[in-house]
Amino acid sequence: MNIVRLDREFYRRDPRLVAPDLLNKVLVHGDISARIVEVEAYCGPIDPGSHAYRGRTRRNASMFGPPGLLYVYFTYGMHWCANAVCGEDGEGVAVLLRAASPLTGLDLMRRSRGAAARRERDLCSGPAKLCEAFGLDKAFDGADLVTADRGVAIVDDGVAPPTEPGNSVRIGLSAGTEHPWRWFVKDDPHLSRRS
Repeated sequence: MNIVRLDREFYRRDPRLVAPDLLNKVLVHGDISARIVEVEAYCGPIDPGSHAYRGRTRRNASMFGPPGLLYVYFTYGMHWCANAVCGEDGEGVAVLLRAASPLTGLDLMRRSRGAAARRERDLCSGPAKLCEAFGLDKAFDGADLVTADRGVAIVDDGVAPPTEPGNSVRIGLSAGTEHPWRWFVKDDPHLSRRS
């Protein structure tokens, strides 16, 4: 099997194109890997649900970096979430990694997630759970997914994205709720929330 790390050109597109193409790709960090099964696109200045809607700040600076960076942010005062930066350098667009199906390193994920993850389906079934399982926090903000400079990458292992992914509005937003920019692998038990 040929495993290929996604290149910068893959990410150098509109996040609404990148997001469904990320489905079934594999997030890798050291001995841990999981198949991406749910994503959401965030479209910068045209998207009131995006962290980049009001421009660049210290918090969202990585989102304005070159395509293929990892934008990791803290939310609700307790959780980390991770996004793949897309578009052109300075554009401020990204794809939130919402959920994944664990492949390798499940014992490591269980240790990271603790008692909250009683079942395999609980390991990465939400953006904060995914980050916790993978050990992604502020130290990974700005990591390069293309070069894997901090050991994190997204790879293609030959499994194609679904031909008809599920599609719905994004979850948990107070602004930009009307946009159907969430894609998911239908009927996957690891989704963060059913459509």
